[in-house]
Amino acid sequence: MTARFNAMFSALKAKGEGAFVPFVTLCDPNFETSVKILKTLCQAGADALELGLPFSDPCADGPVIQAADKRALQSGANTQRCLDAVAALRQDFPHVPVSLLVYVNLVVVFGTERFFAKAAAAGVDAVLIADVPVNMLNVGEDFHAAAQKHGIELVLIAPSNASQETLTAIAAKSEGYVYTLSRFGITGTDKVFGRPVELIQQLKALHAAPTLLGFGISTPDHVKIALQCGADGAISGSAIVKIIAANLSNEAAMLEELYIFVQKMKAATRPTA
Repeated sequence: MTARFNAMFSALKAKGEGAFVPFVTLCDPNFETSVKILKTLCQAGADALELGLPFSDPCADGPVIQAADKRALQSGANTQRCLDAVAALRQDFPHVPVSLLVYVNLVVVFGTERFFAKAAAAGVDAVLIADVPVNMLNVGEDFHAAAQKHGIELVLIAPSNASQETLTAIAAKSEGYVYTLSRFGITGTDKVFGRPVELIQQLKALHAAPTLLGFGISTPDHVKIALQCGADGAISGSAIVKIIAANLSNEAAMLEELYIFVQKMKAATRPTA
C-alpha cells in the first residue's frame, strides 16, 4: 500500500475505527466549487477521498452521478483540469489518501503512461479503472506496469458473485483497498443495501488489502452495518452528490450541508461506549 493509505488504515485500526470515504465527481459543478467541496469533505473528517473523473458514458453509475458527470463536462472539465483540482486539494491536505475512479477510455485517450505520471504528480495515491476487470489489467495496455512505475496503486472491484478464482486474483492484485460491492446493479438506485459478510470474509482469508464497502450507503446506519459485516470502511457517493445537485444555486448551503453529512457519517465509524 502507498504510504497514505497504509497510514490511514493503521491509524484507524489503532483507534478501533472504520474509514468513511466520500465520493464526488471532480469539477462538479465547476472547477472552483469542486475544490471547495474537496476541502470541505476533508475538513469535516473524511478519512480518504474517492474522486470520479467525469465521463460521457459512466456505465457503473446511476442517474445521480451521471448528472454530475454531465455538469462537470459542461463546465469545461477534462482530465488535466480534474488532476489540477486534486493538486489544489493537496496544498491544504497533504496526508489524506486520494483515489481516482475512472473509465478506461479516459486513461487510454490521455495516454496510459502520461495519465499515471500526471496523476502521481497531482498527488493521487490509487486508481480504480471501473470497466477493467482483474484479468484484463495486462491485456493490451499494461495498466499495472504503468501504475507501478509511478508509485500508484490499482484498486479492484470485488463483486458479490465473484468466483473463488476471481477473488484470489483480486486479493493478490488489488492495492490500497478493495472496492467491495454491497449488491448487484449500479450506484444510486433504490435497491436494498446488501450485507456481503461472506465476500468480505473470503477477501480477508486471502489476505487482501482492506475492504471498503460501496453501493447504496447513504445513512450512518449503513456505515455501521458495513463495519458489522467486517468491512474496514464505507464509501458513499450518490447521497453526497445529491447534496451538491440540490444546492447548485447556493454554494454556502451546499458546503454546510456536505460538512454536516460527512460529520454524521464519520461519527458512525467510531466505537460506541
